[in-house]
Amino acid sequence: MKILVELPTWLGDAVMATPALKNLYDTYPDAEITLLGSYVSTEALKADRRVSRILVDESRKGGFRALNIYRLAKEAKEHDLVVSFRGSFYSKMLLFLTGSKTKAAFDKKKIEAKAKETLHQVEKYQAFMNEVTKRDDLPGPLRLYHPKRSFDRPTMGINPGATYGSAKRWYPEKFAEVAAELSKKFDIIIFGGPEETDIATDIESALSNMGVKNVTNMAGKTTIPQLCGLIGGLDLFITGDSGPMHIAAAYGVPTVAIFGPTKFKETSQWMNEKSVIVRKELECAPCMKRTCPLKTHECMKSIEADEVIEAAEKLLD
Repeated sequence: MKILVELPTWLGDAVMATPALKNLYDTYPDAEITLLGSYVSTEALKADRRVSRILVDESRKGGFRALNIYRLAKEAKEHDLVVSFRGSFYSKMLLFLTGSKTKAAFDKKKIEAKAKETLHQVEKYQAFMNEVTKRDDLPGPLRLYHPKRSFDRPTMGINPGATYGSAKRWYPEKFAEVAAELSKKFDIIIFGGPEETDIATDIESALSNMGVKNVTNMAGKTTIPQLCGLIGGLDLFITGDSGPMHIAAAYGVPTVAIFGPTKFKETSQWMNEKSVIVRKELECAPCMKRTCPLKTHECMKSIEADEVIEAAEKLLD
């Protein structure tokens, strides 16, 4: 049997799909699995030994996208089962053009309409997968298979970026204040993607001005497998709601997660017993906006460094 899986586009969503994927693989233990998706999602999940083939979706990168989707479908070829964790028009086109016998696409609104309570994103993906497999599996923990990095000294990571938008980002000077205090116990690694090097450099400079020397800035310098390995080996992680936050959950890393405009009940760390959320209860939150519509950013601005330091110390105790 051949199964084609179109992964979620975003890194964090791809990681949150891993419990549903494991249950799919367990349902068809002898299947040949092909993963198709964005570069970041396929890089994150390619280390699973059950995966036989990887296809990177570059249909957005120039030319007529519909034609690019057609070419991608022909490269993917026909499968016995095609499963997509996306519900866009182009994803549905891709599924149709593969000519595969059985096709299923994630429908968020349909899943939420059936639910009796608020579901975590992991549970939404599992509910979709149960429709595909005709089983009633429960989602287990998040799973990543890139080997963890081993550090010589206790090491803490900070992740100030968030691809979704500026509203999810806490402030670099506050991250620096937290890192400076905890640098007495840990070496510090600053994480970030290629578009987050500026904020990482600001934190690095602030720490240098505070006399903190045990800092390594890795923003924009890691591949996705390297990012997973580094985060997986940490003793503590301070982050916003982001893809790296879910990577940390997959490795069970003690994590302080700072939430503002997003729904913590739906996208917090899944099944990580060593996780603490720091957030403010405000009437305007969660607004789910990429930038603050009120121009105040109060959901993040009102969170102080001392609160995050206290949460980290309680978590470590």
